[in-house]
Amino acid sequence: MERRSSSFPAAVAAILIKDITSEFRNRYAINTLIMFSLVTVTVISISIGQFNISDEMRAAFLWIIIFFSSVSGLGQSFIKEEETGTVLALRLYSNAIAVFASKFIFNTILLLFLELIFIPLFFILLSVECGNLMLLILVIFLGSIGLTGATTLIAAIISKASVKGALFAVLSFPILLPLLIAAIGGTETSLTGGTTMEAIGDLKLLISYPVIMLIASVYLFEYIWIE
Repeated sequence: MERRSSSFPAAVAAILIKDITSEFRNRYAINTLIMFSLVTVTVISISIGQFNISDEMRAAFLWIIIFFSSVSGLGQSFIKEEETGTVLALRLYSNAIAVFASKFIFNTILLLFLELIFIPLFFILLSVECGNLMLLILVIFLGSIGLTGATTLIAAIISKASVKGALFAVLSFPILLPLLIAAIGGTETSLTGGTTMEAIGDLKLLISYPVIMLIASVYLFEYIWIE
């Protein structure tokens, strides 16, 4: 690879293709995400049994699974670069923002793919009914964008740490807490058949959160990546 010879879109596309190819080859992150989410959904459905839980509890369970699945798998985006020794090559090939953008897109694709698999299973096993499907899709999409925006930056921070998994969860939870609260609220509204206007407060936070995180990442990531 030539040193920063590519344009920004070409660099993002090249790194993204490399990550997708690598993931299809070893399937570490996707297997971790799928297995964790499926096992967790099954355990929750067995534990709850025939109890009639509220829509608020169902929404909370859904986002707890999404959060911990993300923590278990999305952190691998930068850890693999450290373990395989390709960090220096990425630094020589592209600028920091292109690296972050490609990792963010890759993690978003990975999380949305996971949600396509386990969310229908979650609805079936827990007998969940959705009163406003479009609102639910919007909340899940916005929440996923915010989640990957934050976890991608955190993954870069902890990639050089010795206790990566535990540190990732510890750093992620307080940063993602406002997002999770809004996502749970918006999901509950969609399950009960509420309108978009009834969830407008949660939607505003779900829209502003990823914007703030991505702007912060643009300013912070280059320093994190070089250091």
